[in-house]
Order: sequence, then structure tokens, then C-alpha cells
Amino acid sequence: MPPRKIIIDTDPGQDDAVAILLALASPEEIDVLGITCVAGNVPLPLTTRNARIVCELAGRSEMAIYAGCDRPLGRDLVTAEHVHGKTGLDGPSLPEPTMPMADGHAVDYIIDQLRTHDEGTITLCPLGPLTNIATALQKAPEIASRIAEIVLMGGGYFEGGNITPTAEFNIYVDPQAADIVFKSGVPIVVMPLDVTHKALVTKPRNDAFRALGTPQGIAVAQMTDFFERFDKEKYGSEGAPLHDPCVTAYLIRPDLFKGRHINVEIETTSELTMGMTVADWWRVTDRAPNATFMNDIDADGFFTLLTERLARL
Repeated sequence: MPPRKIIIDTDPGQDDAVAILLALASPEEIDVLGITCVAGNVPLPLTTRNARIVCELAGRSEMAIYAGCDRPLGRDLVTAEHVHGKTGLDGPSLPEPTMPMADGHAVDYIIDQLRTHDEGTITLCPLGPLTNIATALQKAPEIASRIAEIVLMGGGYFEGGNITPTAEFNIYVDPQAADIVFKSGVPIVVMPLDVTHKALVTKPRNDAFRALGTPQGIAVAQMTDFFERFDKEKYGSEGAPLHDPCVTAYLIRPDLFKGRHINVEIETTSELTMGMTVADWWRVTDRAPNATFMNDIDADGFFTLLTERLARL
């Protein structure tokens, strides 16, 4: 099979960085057409900076990186420096990027790529708030039928939320955008907290990254060293969840994940539960399924894949 053409939409973030590195290290399965940036973990100027740093770390300074939306559709921006540090990529000491940003807006790039390529050949991979994707669907509704699939990190059901008691960060930042995406009719695969909280960077797993002895392996180990301090204290776990690489791992090894095709709707009106992914896991409503909602991962297989691929860079 030819590699799957994807656009990564991202707000790096250390775990976003690892997801990008995994994709770039897997050309047999994944053809990264471009990277679009959105405000999320940190404001847009930092997410665009961080995306370029990661591409240069991977030796891919030719990658097209586009700046997108700098705020949610209808709310003030909420960021996560308390998790990711003031730059969003705290931990390793990496040089400032020298590669240029691509000309044009991320939303227009997404639309143009979907219009130019054959229908059903591009997968969108959002790793942050869904503002860019929703804006593209609003601006050019006809692209919905051209998207092969949207594979995203966001939401939670059994695990609740990580930014409020009921909401996961990516969905909470722009619930109106998430609502548009989940109602779009595009096939959706969701990597929620229920999966990512089982993908823990334990000390042996992080030691394996460091033992690669490469700039990429050492940087990933330093990234996870940094952000795990927050998650270990918060959850009392033996390591930090590695959220976003679950998206790119799924594209390479879907057999590592298990889930159900169910209805998922987004809460957009209640401040108490704003951004909640209302996942009908037990199929107690008659609402039509619109997403494959994952709830389990082969964590050992996931980290073996990640370590093997990072070694290629």
C-alpha cells in the first residue's frame, strides 16, 4: 500500500512534537504533506516556532508549515503553560528555528490540498484544538466529502476531563469548533484520555529513548522528563501520558488500539460541563454513530514502535 497522505494540525506541545517525529520517521506508512499550526497549548507564535524546531530536529527543514487560527471560534484562548512550560517545548535545549514559514493561511492550505488531491486520499490529524479544521469546513463545506478520515486526540469518557472535571483540554479550548467537526459527517477516529492515560512514559520507557543516543532520542527523553512532573503529581501515576503520538501510531499500527463506533456529541452551552465529549459508549440513545472512540491501547507495543521509529531519525 502507498503511504497515507496526511496533514498534521498541531499546537506543539512536547507530546505533539513526539507525534510529529513519529510521523516523519515512518515514510512507508505516512506521507506528511504539511503541518498546520493552531493556538492551543501555547499561543500561535510559539506553536509555529515549535513546529519548525521539531521539523529541523528531524532533519526535515523543507516541510511546509502554515500558521492558522490564533484564537477559538467563540471564546477566549485558554493555554497550558502550566503543563508544557512557557515555550510549550520546555525541557531540551534546542536551537531557534531557521526554516521559514510557508506563505498563506493554514485554513486555506487545508482547503486547497483537499480540493487538489483525489477525493478520499487525505487524512487530517488534529493534535490540538479543532479551530483550523472547523474553520475550513465552514469556509468550504464541500471539502467534508473529500476527507478520507479525521484522526484526532481529544475528549474522554471513563477518564473524565483533564482541564475541567468533564472536559479534555483540546475540546475545551474550542468546543464550538469540535461540535462542527463531530457533526461534519466525516469519518472520525478519536484518541481520548481513556487511551492516552494508558500510554505512560515510565522510567524504563524514557530510558529507552535516551539510550538511543541520538539528538532526537535524547530530546524526546528530555521533553518527557519535563512535562511528566505535572502529570505524575496530578494523577499519582508512574509516568506521564503521551497523548498525541497515539494519533500517528494509529496510522501505522491500528491493531494497537481498541474501541467502538458510537455517537459522540460536544457540550457547547453549559459552563459546568463545557467541552465535554458526550460519548454514548453504552449505546443508550438512538443517536447515529459518528466516531470510532478508542478506549484501549497495547502500551508496550506502542512504546516499542515509538522507540524503533525514533531510532531511524
